[in-house]
Amino acid sequence: MRDNVVISKATIDRLPIYMRTLRLVQEEGIEIISSEDLGRRLAITPEQIRKDLASFGQFGKKGVGYYVRELIRNIGEILGLNRGWNISIIGVGHLGWALANYPNFMSLGFNLQAIFDIDPHKVGIKVNEVEVFHLERLQEIVTERNIAIGIIAVPEIQAQVVTDKLVEAGIGGIWNFAPRRIYAPAHIKIINEDLSVGLTSLSYYLTRLIKE
Repeated sequence: MRDNVVISKATIDRLPIYMRTLRLVQEEGIEIISSEDLGRRLAITPEQIRKDLASFGQFGKKGVGYYVRELIRNIGEILGLNRGWNISIIGVGHLGWALANYPNFMSLGFNLQAIFDIDPHKVGIKVNEVEVFHLERLQEIVTERNIAIGIIAVPEIQAQVVTDKLVEAGIGGIWNFAPRRIYAPAHIKIINEDLSVGLTSLSYYLTRLIKE
């Protein structure tokens, strides 16, 4: 990354989209891709793609394009995916179960190390070969397995309590699927995924289309 360059959140948010598309391109057997072709696939202007990538250094060759494998590696390093982050899931409801069985965690560089719940009927079982521990052991397991990211998949009423436990355990980042705002110290990075927001936004746009 270039020194003294402020990277916008919009640029950072597009990097995973570039990564996902480049992986698909690689699966197609394509070794070199131009910013124009990548832009067509993403409905993003090639100028924006070049500008985003130039924020982090020089990639590709003028008149040739980007070497797909190399660009995937470079973006992965920018995103820190080469670090092999250890993650955990809290909550083994329908959503937690689905997340635990998500096949791409490992390929993206995330290692699911533990799952937590308070239901005695779930404690001790394995989901996708990962053991479910009682939430009381959160501090112990997080420390023992060097877990950096906690994924909250519990009911809304339990979300803040779980957040507090994750912070106390030393988690650095939280991916929150509970439909409520959670609070943590400023040094804890929180990403919220409110499924209801996406659906209600679609409802709004579809309603406008019907009226038109």
